Amino acid sequence: MAQTCSHLDQADAHVKRDSEIGCSDCLAIGSQWLHLRECMVCGHVACCDSSPNQHATKHFRASAHPLMRSIEPGESWWWCYVDEIAFSFGEG
Repeated sequence: MAQTCSHLDQADAHVKRDSEIGCSDCLAIGSQWLHLRECMVCGHVACCDSSPNQHATKHFRASAHPLMRSIEPGESWWWCYVDEIAFSFGEG
């Protein structure tokens, strides 16, 4: 496991979320989610691994976009799937 994320250069500082109301994939199939994550490469909003469909991880596997962040209120952490490391840029 890496000590630092080596993929920050792939994050888009101006990424626009593809959903403001929930997991894009769950909304499309009428499913439920627990916590939301945002892909920091393309803005895809997907559900966490505690959700039944685990769409954030599925998005990484399909797209190879390595960076996502929690968009839950009060959370400010990111996750790099490739380096398997969580990190934060400050309080959320």
